[in-house]
Amino acid sequence: MVKVKTSIYIEKTLWELFKRHATRRGIEVSKLLEELIKDEIVEYSLDDVLLELAGSKDYELDFEPIEPKKGIVSELVRAMRNERAYRLSG
Repeated sequence: MVKVKTSIYIEKTLWELFKRHATRRGIEVSKLLEELIKDEIVEYSLDDVLLELAGSKDYELDFEPIEPKKGIVSELVRAMRNERAYRLSG
């Protein structure tokens, strides 16, 4: 895989928070940024596929949410979901 060097303009405080977050996770800033970009692209691509399958610009996912059971696995899944939501919200 070929890597490219790029420059971006970002709010200084936000960038410092991002770098600290990467450090706490024990991951290089570039690697974390790549992860976030990949996540964003996957979500965008999924949205395109769902639009194509729905055959219109409006679609609705129909599902019934379930209440998580208590226990170690449920707590782990919740923590992972919260972490992902935090990463996506920026």
